[in-house]
Amino acid sequence: MALMITDECINCDVCEPECPNDAISPGSEIYVIDPARCTQCVGHFDTPQCVEVCPVDCIPVNPDCIESVDALQRKYEGLMAARPVTPIAVEKT
Repeated sequence: MALMITDECINCDVCEPECPNDAISPGSEIYVIDPARCTQCVGHFDTPQCVEVCPVDCIPVNPDCIESVDALQRKYEGLMAARPVTPIAVEKT
């Protein structure tokens, strides 16, 4: 159940930085959500963070991308497995 941004979007820029999966990006006129990256924050938060911060309530479920919570969890796990590992700097003493 990926989310989508409707044409009521006012391009306020608050949703994009809230997405833990980097699924939101600027489109040609309004922000867009990549359904391949959207997990509705499953695995990160209890509720979709973009929906929480949207001041105009323009982020509904995308009816073309209906997925179960289990499917969203598997998508989250795949996205996390594909993230590059960042080495941790160790301070020498």
